[in-house]
Amino acid sequence: MTRSERLPLIAAIQMVSGPEVDANLAQAAVLLAQAAAAGARLAVLPENFALMGLRETDKLTVAEADGDGPIQAFLGEQARRHGLWLVGGTIPLRGAGERARAACLLYDERGERVARYDKMHMFDVQVGDQEAYRESATLEPGSEPVLVETPFGRLGLAVCYDLRFPELFRLLAGQGMQILALPSAFTATTGAAHWEVLLRARAVENLCYVVAAAQGGRHANGRETFGDSMIVEPWGRVLARRATGEGVVAAPIDLDHLRELRARFPALDHRRL
Repeated sequence: MTRSERLPLIAAIQMVSGPEVDANLAQAAVLLAQAAAAGARLAVLPENFALMGLRETDKLTVAEADGDGPIQAFLGEQARRHGLWLVGGTIPLRGAGERARAACLLYDERGERVARYDKMHMFDVQVGDQEAYRESATLEPGSEPVLVETPFGRLGLAVCYDLRFPELFRLLAGQGMQILALPSAFTATTGAAHWEVLLRARAVENLCYVVAAAQGGRHANGRETFGDSMIVEPWGRVLARRATGEGVVAAPIDLDHLRELRARFPALDHRRL
């Protein structure tokens, strides 16, 4: 076995989720089985993997209590069944009031939940004349960055629109982040303009791996997501990607390569602010 074959494999799952939770979970199960069969040790599901509703308020009808519900049970069971660490995209968890939280949950290979990150930045934008989004109408923002020690390195969690706020990733890098998991559902318009350049910039400026799992296609609600799930290494090179449609992309994570880059190019140590 070569050295590259011994490196842990990390997978990004791309989906085109619809308005039926059960159907989405069934499709996620198929893709996670494919990732596990390919040898993945960690898999990342996309944002809204369990539901892309016909209306924004649909997420409130399926929102679960923290620690209890069929979507959370599914994530734990899948992680345990396949013996992999699983970043559960985002699911709606009940908030303090009428809104929910877009929660990104991390499970270990035993199916135990080890972390929860709530999406911090709400996508309240006017993309075009006929395309506008106001996440804050149904979601309340989180406030705490999350970094987790895993067998594959220090894993930071972020979600979609967070990608446009580099201060979040600089903070995580300062805490030792080596891998960034980024479940997303970028719009087709913004994805075509900014997705790749932002992902590669976050990898380069923080000298970390980026595992970006996206929604990628036309959804039942009429929305079109950009897709292009990819894995980027710390020098900005794209190791694997998928343009559109459901599927799995995977690549090895080499922390020795990361450490060598950081030693030869210690930009993180040169910060003045």
